[in-house]
Amino acid sequence: MELADKIAEYVVFSDDFTEEMLHEAKRRLLDSLAVALASTSSPPAKILREMSSLFLGNSPLLGGGEATIDFASFYNTLLIRYLDFNDTYLSKEPLHPSDMIGGLLTVGSSFDVKGEDLLKSIIVGYEIGVRLCDSTSLRKKGYDHVNFLQVASASALSKLLGLDKEKTKNAISLTLVPHIALRESRSGKLSMWKAGATAEAVRNSVFATLLAKNGFTAPDKPFSGVFGFLNVIAKDMDLSQFEKIKSGSILRTFIKKYPVEYHAEATVEALLNLSYEGEIRKVIVETYEAGKTILADTEDKWNPTNKETADHSLPFITAVTLLTKRFWLDSYNLIGDSKVVELMKKIEVIEREDYTSIYPKELPTRVIIITDKGTFEKEVRVPRGHSANPMSDEELEEKAKLLGLSEKQIKLVWEIDEMGVKDFVRSFTKS
Repeated sequence: MELADKIAEYVVFSDDFTEEMLHEAKRRLLDSLAVALASTSSPPAKILREMSSLFLGNSPLLGGGEATIDFASFYNTLLIRYLDFNDTYLSKEPLHPSDMIGGLLTVGSSFDVKGEDLLKSIIVGYEIGVRLCDSTSLRKKGYDHVNFLQVASASALSKLLGLDKEKTKNAISLTLVPHIALRESRSGKLSMWKAGATAEAVRNSVFATLLAKNGFTAPDKPFSGVFGFLNVIAKDMDLSQFEKIKSGSILRTFIKKYPVEYHAEATVEALLNLSYEGEIRKVIVETYEAGKTILADTEDKWNPTNKETADHSLPFITAVTLLTKRFWLDSYNLIGDSKVVELMKKIEVIEREDYTSIYPKELPTRVIIITDKGTFEKEVRVPRGHSANPMSDEELEEKAKLLGLSEKQIKLVWEIDEMGVKDFVRSFTKS
């Protein structure tokens, strides 16, 4: 059976949503909104704000304003993604599943769906995204993970709008076939497009799903066709991941405690719990393959000149945490700082095969600091926020408050199943 048919069948008939899953969807909504509103003053957000007058519409922009439904989906998604502080899933392919929430909030508000239906669509989108990531690696083939994101987003949107199986399949196909993204978005020196690629994927899925909703047809075999995804890009795709799809994978994804790429979470945690004496001569960060090839792959990671590269730079993150004994959003103000630059020259990143072999069940990282007074080290295998070491609701609320959400807004998230999405989103459209 064509994979799009299997996914569409799950999307339409899924109803196995437990209270634990629904609560987790609320947690991801809270986290995403907090991160989004904290990034409204970011450079790319300002650019989009200036462009919004070209896209006049009635769909809400987080932080205030309105635009067309596709532009609003792009903007709201970019806000969630830009700070690199929203959730993550790590497997054969990495993903930020909550990226799709920007489009779901936009469409959910525009069609005024119920809050409970929004939560169910989030669970469905996560399920498909996680299973796709478990099926094959895209980054090793030169393709970006947003290819999986857009399929997951189209699935979630189809659930949100109550599309039938045929229209859901068309939404998936219309999303996937015309929009294949390259991994170059995340190679070497990074740019605003690191977040833009995600926003574009969600925008594509929103437009495709609306086309499908109104009867637009699509290629019948987006995965298994002669020139489909399986035969052109991912011949090694493990289709057994989709034999019997049941909900619950949202519980296997991770929340971030620190505003860094997830492979650096354990490094920050280790450094904050490591005491040392003397003058630093060398710092060694031992990690797994993905940690090295994503966060220490080129010389740009030892000389980041912008936020987009710095939050994917293990040397920068290590140096700043060592120097300041903390890591938060304002840590990126130290890009180019002479002390940080000097310390980065003393940092070495090494892949350990035993760490790589256990990834992603664990994310083992060891930091070794060599000084004139000795050697000091700390290992973290499962950082706080990982599904095996989850942050509590209280910790998540504290993160949201630090990012600027009010007690009232936090309370609204916990009560969204009693609201309509339109009224809910309006509570987050004022600066």
